[in-house]
Amino acid sequence: MPKKKVANKKVTAKKTVKKVAEVVKKTTKAVKAVAKKTEVKQSEKVPLKAMLAQERVLVDGSDETLELNNSGAYGTLLEDKKLQLSLQEALFLKEKNKLTIIDGRNKEFSFERFVKTATIIEPNFWVRYAVYKDMRSRGYIIKTALKFGADYRVYDRGIKPGDDHARWIIYPVHEGSTLTWYEFAAKNRVAHSTKKRLMMGVVDDEGDVTYWEIKWVRP
Repeated sequence: MPKKKVANKKVTAKKTVKKVAEVVKKTTKAVKAVAKKTEVKQSEKVPLKAMLAQERVLVDGSDETLELNNSGAYGTLLEDKKLQLSLQEALFLKEKNKLTIIDGRNKEFSFERFVKTATIIEPNFWVRYAVYKDMRSRGYIIKTALKFGADYRVYDRGIKPGDDHARWIIYPVHEGSTLTWYEFAAKNRVAHSTKKRLMMGVVDDEGDVTYWEIKWVRP
């Protein structure tokens, strides 16, 4: 009798090992499947490649480029289907890992090198970028407004260019800078003539932004 019990235990042990092996096999397959899906997702998030060309950043035309323009209203589509980005747009997308920026020697820009280069091109770059990034992070679409004589135009949340007019024009300024009354009045006239609200984005040394909306008041 004792010998039969030992034999039964051996059979039971073999069955248990077999079940464990099957579970491990199934688990391994599941893990591999998840890993494969993750790899696919990561490959879908590969940043677009862009090149700094003088005072603008260009992205070659593709379905992903078109989607970037359509969904987020980034940049301006050119006739050759390339996407032209402002320096601020390019750095913001780089921070979001949606863009890799290279120079004419095909060398990738680090964040610091791009800021340094952009500041040479545009001395007020960092102050303007602080306002751009803050507005984008708050869910607003912000575009350049050079033709209006301002730095930026800003649309209400949920509104894209072409759907409606911009609500504000914004002038980014550093908290330590000064404006003459003539300059201040000129900015008010621009806002009034374009039928938009005037806003000043005041940037401190830490890069935080405080907004002041200015309105005409008739006594």
